[in-house]
Amino acid sequence: MSLTGETEPSERHGGALAAPAHAPAEVRFERRELDRILRVYGRKVANGEWRDYAIDFLKDRAVFSIFRRSSEVPIYRIEKNPKLSRRQGAYSVISATGLIMRRGHELERVLRVFDDKLSLVAG
Repeated sequence: MSLTGETEPSERHGGALAAPAHAPAEVRFERRELDRILRVYGRKVANGEWRDYAIDFLKDRAVFSIFRRSSEVPIYRIEKNPKLSRRQGAYSVISATGLIMRRGHELERVLRVFDDKLSLVAG
């Protein structure tokens, strides 16, 4: 649970609750954003690194949580927070420890944090 009393997306359990008719709109990923995230996710699943995900649409942000196993806490969260779009950028990748690994205005550039790094092997 966060300090503000709001539960983190990975901590919420249970069935869906009916939202009141006057509830503010939730932040959502657009189709192209979700396509790009799922492309990275699919690559990592094929490599055996990731196994499960969850998507949460909250009042102030949208969160794509990535799990190594479905019974664990998320190892990464990809967040879209429109309130930060004019400052450091609406998109961020956050590790399980809360470290912001990358933040920016363009989702494509933020997701590059997951690109495999080439290493030099001396022979």
